[in-house]
Amino acid sequence: QVQLVESGGGSVRAGGYLRLSCVASGNFISVAKMGWYRQSPGKQREMVAEIVTHGHSTYSEAAKGRFTISRDYTRNAVFLEMSNLQPSDTATYHCSADLRQSTPEYFYTQEWWGLGIQVTVAS
Repeated sequence: QVQLVESGGGSVRAGGYLRLSCVASGNFISVAKMGWYRQSPGKQREMVAEIVTHGHSTYSEAAKGRFTISRDYTRNAVFLEMSNLQPSDTATYHCSADLRQSTPEYFYTQEWWGLGIQVTVAS
C-alpha cells in the first residue's frame, strides 16, 4: 500500500508564507515525478508545480515567482514554499507522485494522490 501524507497548510493573511510538505511511503521502488495541485470549490483541479527526478521543475503562471518546489530524495518528500500568498491561492492543495512499482511479471509507473490540505488566505 502507498500513502502520500501532506502537512503544513493553514490560514494566513495576504502577503504571508506557508510551506507545504508531502512524504510518500509504502510499497514502491522509486519516485519519478512529484507535484502539487490545487482545487477551489466550483473549479477544476489545476497544476501548481511539478518536479521530476533530475530536478527540472514546472510552475503554473500563478505560481511563478512566488512559489518554489523542491524534493528530498532520501525521504521521498516534496515541498512547496509559498510566498506573498493571495486570497486567490485559497484552495485544497494535493500532493501527487508518480511511483515506480512492480509485480512479479513487470514494472510499471502509477500516479498516487494525497488527501489534500487546506490553505486559506485572508485579505
